[in-house]
Amino acid sequence: MRQGSFCYVKGAPVLEGRALTKFYTLGKERVRALDRVDFTAVQGDFTVVNGPSGSGKSTLLNLLALIDRPSEGEVLFDGQPTGSLPERALAALRREKIGLVFQTFNLIPVLSAAENVEYPLLLTRTPRAERRERVREVLAEVGLADLARRRPDELSGGQRQRVAVARALVTQPRIVLADEPTANLDSATGTQIMELLRGLNGEHCVTFVVVTHDPAVIPYAERVLTIRDGRIVGEERRGEPRPA
Repeated sequence: MRQGSFCYVKGAPVLEGRALTKFYTLGKERVRALDRVDFTAVQGDFTVVNGPSGSGKSTLLNLLALIDRPSEGEVLFDGQPTGSLPERALAALRREKIGLVFQTFNLIPVLSAAENVEYPLLLTRTPRAERRERVREVLAEVGLADLARRRPDELSGGQRQRVAVARALVTQPRIVLADEPTANLDSATGTQIMELLRGLNGEHCVTFVVVTHDPAVIPYAERVLTIRDGRIVGEERRGEPRPA
């Protein structure tokens, strides 16, 4: 294994949701966004959660990412319950173990591509030499080695999403959660991003969970969960992901 690279071994559950329920209050109305959802992500899996807008996909992702807490139920990371953890401990788990990819990229405009990727390593106080090596390597993996000094406004949408993917991977996380990663991209660029995610999943055995309403994403999945009205209404195990 080359310096700076990493690979996890497939096997045990990484992230679990047990009977996850989430309520929101809209005016005087109490809305149930998730209804007793059970979810398990096994190390190395590539799972797609598919469903229409308003079905509960993003709510589920926010709970699994430990950004929000469930109204009822429990999220477990490596078998350990997280419900009683203080915010500081949850933040540490997110920084060190969970990579996040957003449809809006969420890059810092004044920083270069390399600096955006490096930023999570500053938060974990990774030594400078190791930071630079990891950034160099992960930018090369996503095909942006020659664009490291460009700011987000100097990059295309697909290139910005590649920077976001590199940033998610630079901490060597156990799992990457992606919220509609192709939504702001044309179909050809969306295909390139999904091929990139699939390749990184295979190389590093990092678990991926992608939520999407885009049917073109489904062929990349090993497992497809269908969510509707806050409930998982279908599950399909597809075996090795095969792009259409």
